[in-house]
Amino acid sequence: MTRSQSAGKTVIWALISATISQASSVMERSSFGNGRRMSHAGNGLPGWTVSGLGYLPEMLSDRIILTPPYPGNKRGALWADDIIPESEWHVAFDFRANGEERSGGNLQLWYVKKQEAVGSSSIYTVGKFDGLAITIDTHGGKAGIRGFLNDGTIDYKSSGNVDALAFGHCDYQYRNLGRPSKLQVKQSSREFEVLIDGNTCFKSPKVFVPPGNLFGLTAASADSPDSFEAFRFVATTYSGGNAKQQERGQEPPNRAGQANNDKAPSGGNVDIKDLQARLQAISSTTNKLMDELQALSRTNEDRLKEVIRIVAHRDQVSSVDQRLQRVERVVESMQREMEGKDYHNQFKQLQDLLHNSHSGLLDTLHDSSHRIISAAPRMGFFIILIIAVQLLLAVAYIVYKKRRASMPKKFL
Repeated sequence: MTRSQSAGKTVIWALISATISQASSVMERSSFGNGRRMSHAGNGLPGWTVSGLGYLPEMLSDRIILTPPYPGNKRGALWADDIIPESEWHVAFDFRANGEERSGGNLQLWYVKKQEAVGSSSIYTVGKFDGLAITIDTHGGKAGIRGFLNDGTIDYKSSGNVDALAFGHCDYQYRNLGRPSKLQVKQSSREFEVLIDGNTCFKSPKVFVPPGNLFGLTAASADSPDSFEAFRFVATTYSGGNAKQQERGQEPPNRAGQANNDKAPSGGNVDIKDLQARLQAISSTTNKLMDELQALSRTNEDRLKEVIRIVAHRDQVSSVDQRLQRVERVVESMQREMEGKDYHNQFKQLQDLLHNSHSGLLDTLHDSSHRIISAAPRMGFFIILIIAVQLLLAVAYIVYKKRRASMPKKFL
């Protein structure tokens, strides 16, 4: 067994112990899309009430279409039948919104005392409700998520400015993402937090909603409609003791008459259900940890390869650096030798040698030119010779003319 596997098992058992000490129970009847098909006979959803205005939400095997892509002005609602008995809980809600960029519509996640106070209303059309509302819509030209609270005294429908009643918000482009958005709402003894796609949207240590409320989803579309789809809704409660899901007999007084007909479960069944819930939570946590450990192992392997590559490059850089250091040492040695020696005598000898060579060259050139000039024939001799030849030619021509003139003439 490797060290990483041993450490991974140690972490897993530690988390299992923490999970057992603080039991987490998935509220199966207040959840859907949690690893099971959602479509059932009779077009119903166990543990939930489906309703709408002008449209009944369509249930498919993997999602529920709360409002259709066409036509507009439709409303859809899903309400859990069972209340949440614990004060610490966590909700994971996966949804998707499709429509035009300027489409109108909104999606609400409710946690309120009475379903009848909300029905299929939106945050803009609801009256006096007691509880929490998380709204996903476009307001002020920006798409985002907001949180609203009410203790049953404020009539939101008649309020002049609903936007001012929000206690928290964040911008989020939810429309046409091509994938489900993952909304999480957490309430603990320390703080209340809303997350979207794993990032905190807003949180506050001052917000706390009392237990005993119902979860619900409502969606509304406008003339240019948004189509809202619900893929998954998982409600989980946390407690240090035997946390269990309350049946209808423990619901508020307005629903007590209906709940009295249900039989209370026996203690043995409750223990089995609680044990199953804990084992399911442990199994889910273990699977997540194994996935994270595998991802961590892959990350470490990638980092090791990167380190090896960097070390190889570092060796090459070190070799080049050593060569540069050797060159620097040679240059420094030459510089020290140049600075330590006196080259004045050498330069003087070189100067004398150049001076002697220059003087000898001048003397040699002077003697050679004198001999060349002395040995060359004189130009006066050539000139006199030319004049004498011309005089002789002139005398000969004159003699010839005289002799011809003195010769006897012949007449025919």
